[in-house]
Amino acid sequence: MDTNKNEIGEHIMVCLSPSPSNRNIIMIGAQMAKAFDGSFTALYVDTNTELSKEDNARLKEHIKLAESYGAVVETTYGDDVSVQIAEYARIAGVTKIVIGRSNVRKRHLWSKPTLVDRLLKLALDVNIHIIPDSGAKEKYANRIRRAISGGVSVKDVLVTGIVLVLATLVGFLFQEFGFINANIITIYLLGMLMVSILTKGWICNLLGAIASVLAFNYFFVGPKFTFMVYDKGYPVTFLIMFFTSLLTGTLMSKIKHQSKESAKSAFRNKVLFETNQLLQKAVTDEEILQGTAKQLQILLNRTIHVYISGENRMLPIAVGQNEYVAIDDNEAEIVQWVFTNNKRAGATTGVFSEAEGLYLAVRTGNAVHGVVGIDIGKNPPEMFEYSMVLSVLGECALAMENNRNSKEKEEIALLAKSEQLRADLLRSISHDLRTPLTSISGNANNLLYNYSRMDEELREQIFKDIYDDSMWLINVVENLLAVTRIDNGQIRLNISTELVDEIISEAISHAKRISNTHHFDVQTEDGIILVDVDGRLIVQVMINLLDNAIKYTPNDATICVKAGIADDMAQIQVIDDGPGIPKESKPYIFDMFYTVNSGVADSRRSLGLGLSLCKSIVQAHNGTIMLEDNEPHGCIFTIRLPIGKVKDYEQNTDFGC
Repeated sequence: MDTNKNEIGEHIMVCLSPSPSNRNIIMIGAQMAKAFDGSFTALYVDTNTELSKEDNARLKEHIKLAESYGAVVETTYGDDVSVQIAEYARIAGVTKIVIGRSNVRKRHLWSKPTLVDRLLKLALDVNIHIIPDSGAKEKYANRIRRAISGGVSVKDVLVTGIVLVLATLVGFLFQEFGFINANIITIYLLGMLMVSILTKGWICNLLGAIASVLAFNYFFVGPKFTFMVYDKGYPVTFLIMFFTSLLTGTLMSKIKHQSKESAKSAFRNKVLFETNQLLQKAVTDEEILQGTAKQLQILLNRTIHVYISGENRMLPIAVGQNEYVAIDDNEAEIVQWVFTNNKRAGATTGVFSEAEGLYLAVRTGNAVHGVVGIDIGKNPPEMFEYSMVLSVLGECALAMENNRNSKEKEEIALLAKSEQLRADLLRSISHDLRTPLTSISGNANNLLYNYSRMDEELREQIFKDIYDDSMWLINVVENLLAVTRIDNGQIRLNISTELVDEIISEAISHAKRISNTHHFDVQTEDGIILVDVDGRLIVQVMINLLDNAIKYTPNDATICVKAGIADDMAQIQVIDDGPGIPKESKPYIFDMFYTVNSGVADSRRSLGLGLSLCKSIVQAHNGTIMLEDNEPHGCIFTIRLPIGKVKDYEQNTDFGC
């Protein structure tokens, strides 16, 4: 066993068959999977051999048993069982194969190698555990008896007889027209081709080959109407004719079998491909289950019921309808049992066998994502249909698992983003708040111990510094609370009609308390401009914009505030003549914790919250905020808000300003 497989984990596989001893093989494989804590697969190789009702029922029991032990049941198609097992083991990364070994041995040098012998040569990288099959001799003997007695139907015998009669009649016709016997032999060979096409199994080919030789000898070789032959060369002709007929019929049967298997494989791949495409388009688990149900309806032409886990019980999902279908108490009990126990139930099973439907879990490992019910009635699905159902349900479970993994990744990404914001906030607070707090504590300590030694001017300066630092801290806290409330949708806007001039006047008066080294120029259009806003929040927006202009412009700079009407909106502009904002920073200027100097605030006394808060407040008022360059240098911040209206109650007339 190679090292890579050990790193991945053990993958145990058992081979399913109708043999009575296969039950023991499945249980041993399940015990090994549990002991190694590995994955467990049960593989059935469909060789298109017709099984008796007894064998078919036993095979289904073995499949159910494997699934009850948590095995993933897979089906492959092909004539060579050993090749199919070895190829699947290679592709699926199987590390251990558990298989039954019969007591049948290779009797002659030219005998065909047994299944186990061939598998030992083909699967060199896999550990093969061979379990003795004591009932194998009886099993193979029963198979031979079934092939001889029950493998040939009356219909096939009649078809073979009719074809031989027609070939003989055509031979008489050829003889009348003077054709030689070689032409008549080709008619019988053609008849054998028809027999192999129209019948099943190899018995009719053998009987037809014998009968065609005897018929040709009896009707067309002298002396006619006897089985005697005068010409010494005819026995060799009969022998060649027999083997040619038998070989032709056998080859035709194999071609027919391969064609059937190819059609099955193509149909299976087509259904799985369509299912995969359909499920990829689905967004929710409900849509995935609905798509699966529609595919199963097309595949089986039966009524399909689908259920998804609700809060306290399984809920039915409508298939091709807009409302949920009804679910009775008995059906609900079966569905809940399947969901709880992760096992099938209903018709053709040992649990709730009186039910009309077969209920299967949509699962990946031990996780059950839903339940699918199939109406069985008196017509259970064939083995091929059943394997297709399992494959489709596997695709459904995988799609639901991927969908949930995708949602988990989105949640993790959102959590990571939230953690990053929290880290940025802590980083900014740890740096920016330390400066004013250190200043406040230092100034307070200086006043406490050196108050009497200071002159009045120095005391006033220290008091002013403490006041400025305290106001900055209060402003930061207010911005943090406002941003959090707006982003969480918790803030309520107290909308009222406000004068733009009053909003600007209050904001500038606050800005003058912050800085007395800047000049403020207010320019408003003639007339009254009203806006429908929460006045307190819009004043805070203006304070933040003015404070931003004060921080990034030198002393004695002029900050201009303009107000007017633009595009049926009230427009307010804050214009400065500072150094401006670099082009690469403009896309991020309204992001939280972003500052122009260093990306994330850490160099100036700024948390990078002011402009982010402005954007949130303006958008909450159905307004816009934008940044433009002020030529030759500086910035222009423009906000636009809905124009307010004053209602004249006496004349009942609206005036828009």
